Amino acid sequence: MDEQLANHYAHRADSYDTTWGHRPDYLDWMEHRIHRRLALRPGLRIADIGAGTGLFLRRLMRHASQDTPVVCADPSPAMLGRLPSDPRLLPVRATAEELATGTVGLPWPALDGIVIKEAVHHFSALDRTLAGLARLLVPGGRIVVVTLPPKTGYPLFAAARDRFAARQPEPAQIAGALEQAGLRTVLETDAYPVRIDREEWLKLVAGRWMSVLSSFPDGELDAGLREIAERYPAGELAFDDRFAFITGERPAGQDRG
Repeated sequence: MDEQLANHYAHRADSYDTTWGHRPDYLDWMEHRIHRRLALRPGLRIADIGAGTGLFLRRLMRHASQDTPVVCADPSPAMLGRLPSDPRLLPVRATAEELATGTVGLPWPALDGIVIKEAVHHFSALDRTLAGLARLLVPGGRIVVVTLPPKTGYPLFAAARDRFAARQPEPAQIAGALEQAGLRTVLETDAYPVRIDREEWLKLVAGRWMSVLSSFPDGELDAGLREIAERYPAGELAFDDRFAFITGERPAGQDRG
């Protein structure tokens, strides 16, 4: 993790959950979609890579135990420090690349499931990292990648939209990398309707809640906030939060390689 990104998550750790955490309907919406694609049941060995503060772990924890906890992997100690204190969660400070190469080990030699929610855009060597993670899956194991498409519907200023698009991999690229790694892959999209007061939205942007916003110095961000205020009238903003869900499954009987 580069220094700018590390500073972003260290700064955001204490307030991260409040971004969408006060919207329990969104948390339920997202957790249900991850849970369904993983086909969870008790005793499975699951890793959440880029787990952050564990905001989306409630449904996974229902199938976990102290003997078989959910691995919560994240390179940010500040984010891991905000995980719930629960023996069903096992924090592991590691990047996806370190797990994919075995530089940082897991408590088990293989996994039944992997979740990567809105973290894949931080991966270096995307195809190689996803291939390494795919090799961790047992036959029948699944990986679920949740990501935003490059063209987001967020009411951002133009420079932020362009920079976000340039940094975000296409969902089809992610699906293709998992297929190359030998997984049966399904790419689906879904959208969550967002309704938020413009002033609240401006506070989120000013607080750099998206990692891409941390790449703008104060002066550029202030100009961007003015651009948003001029483009969108005061009152409620309405837009769709669009997600791609890429599910890869290692075929039963296939060697992990």
